[in-house]
Amino acid sequence: MAKGTPQLEWCIVRLGEDHNWWVDEVSDPVHWDVDGLSIIDPRQVDHLIELIEPLREYGFNSDVFERAFIPFRITKDMGKGKVRLAKTKQPLLESEEKLFALPDIIDEENGPYADFLDHITRLRVKLLNDLLDFEEKLTVDEVEDQLREAQNNDYIEGKAVHLFQEMTAILDFMPDGYGDDDEDSEKRSVEDDYYDVPEIEAAEEEKLKNDSSLKWDDDEDADKEGKDDDGKPKKDGDDDDDDDEDSDKEDKDDDDEEDGEEEDRPKSGKKSRG
Repeated sequence: MAKGTPQLEWCIVRLGEDHNWWVDEVSDPVHWDVDGLSIIDPRQVDHLIELIEPLREYGFNSDVFERAFIPFRITKDMGKGKVRLAKTKQPLLESEEKLFALPDIIDEENGPYADFLDHITRLRVKLLNDLLDFEEKLTVDEVEDQLREAQNNDYIEGKAVHLFQEMTAILDFMPDGYGDDDEDSEKRSVEDDYYDVPEIEAAEEEKLKNDSSLKWDDDEDADKEGKDDDGKPKKDGDDDDDDDEDSDKEDKDDDDEEDGEEEDRPKSGKKSRG
């Protein structure tokens, strides 16, 4: 893709159908080959910075990141999905301006971009070994083998591999058998620990229950319903006894009404057989 020493001052990029940006033209066609040359857009730069944040506690080197990319700022919208970019000296990690980043792949094997990939791969392995309980420690070689196999499959299928995908494959890498479910479970475990409520002793808990300032209106209404007319707590079964007495009274009234109806009925005119 690229040859010799970078001499870029500007480039023209286009938005592809895959919603990624690709280089169409450069100021130094002698050293740079634009065939299949991809460039990282500002949105992707922000995402990469977010993904490398957890690696800082494992020794992430900001200088390695800065050397791996040539930063560009937008100078002109050329229409039809094309933009002209100009090289800038602003550092990607500190700039407030939205910048494009062209990976420095002049030397694909030993150049700054290759060093960056090696750096984040090693740190990702450290992070995974620290967070996940492996039977045997994960190694850099194992990770590189799995990533290389996935890349070869893409090439075989004729897919154009954007360099942003190459980097996120490393920064999001999870070994076989460990996926999003494990990360979610780990996250939930951390949240559970964070929001874990300490146990309260029985005496203190009873004291809190009796504290009227901690009660809601519904609780106070419920407390009132649990007391008799004198404000004293009702005994167990009081409500049931009252209900039984009311039920017995209604049954007695019904029986009296039935007896009264029988007395008012005219007696039958039939005589008994003698």
